[in-house]
Amino acid sequence: MFGIDRFLLFVALPIVVAASLLEAAFLSRRAGYDWRATGVSLLDLALRVAIQIFLPLTVAAPLIALAYRYRVGTIALDSATALLALFVGQEFCYYWYHRAAHRVRWFWCSHVVHHSPNQLNLSAAYRIGILGRLTGSAAFFVPLVWLGFPPKVVFAMLQLNLLYQFWIHATWIPKLGWLEYVLNTPSAHRVHHAANLDYLDANYGGVLIVFDRLFGTYRAERDDLPCRYGLVTPVTTYNPLRIEFEPWRQLGRDLLRARSLRAAAGTMLMPPGWSADGPGQTTQDLRQHRA
Repeated sequence: MFGIDRFLLFVALPIVVAASLLEAAFLSRRAGYDWRATGVSLLDLALRVAIQIFLPLTVAAPLIALAYRYRVGTIALDSATALLALFVGQEFCYYWYHRAAHRVRWFWCSHVVHHSPNQLNLSAAYRIGILGRLTGSAAFFVPLVWLGFPPKVVFAMLQLNLLYQFWIHATWIPKLGWLEYVLNTPSAHRVHHAANLDYLDANYGGVLIVFDRLFGTYRAERDDLPCRYGLVTPVTTYNPLRIEFEPWRQLGRDLLRARSLRAAAGTMLMPPGWSADGPGQTTQDLRQHRA
């Protein structure tokens, strides 16, 4: 176990859990707090940590190893310029991973677990899903490895990115002025977690929000449109098995029903709600129907 792993497991993780429970104690005194949802999130966290310790594998591992073997060069992280390049490059790759996690059903089947809570709070931050490493999502960061950044450093930076995102799952932190133009803030991330049609598929950044602004996926939180959290069709179960595996069961069912290679490929690779037989329930379909 490397230094960053020990820090995350023995320092950051206890602080994150303690902070989420402290928030829960305060929020539960003001309004209905969903303790059962927090229990599901804690179980997801415990299982994910156990899997990472005892089965530290990813299906993208061969691709990562190949990219590093045939890398363009070796980038030494011995200067501020190199660290800045890694940070910006990782943010760029994270943006496209996160966008794909919402726009490609294969990745969404894992990422949907993170969006399943109907309340947004700090405990929702660590409900990420236990099957993420089986989707191959780590492949989005292979370009950094190919350029010459060591894989361990690339994925350590990713873990720090995710750690940053813990605090932005708070609903009680207001807009942060000029920082909203640069950083992924609680306000920006509330929009990301909202199921309102006007807010769907927006604000994919990790630490930064600049790539959303650059690629047209930024949406600002509006005072006249309060966020409704969760999925378009809300999850009504607290059964962790259903929350983790139901999206995959539905994907398997739809693949078995596919009548052509095109339909099967679309079922896997098109946005959630896509239909081979005409208009479906994608974000674009829903917006066109409203119009």
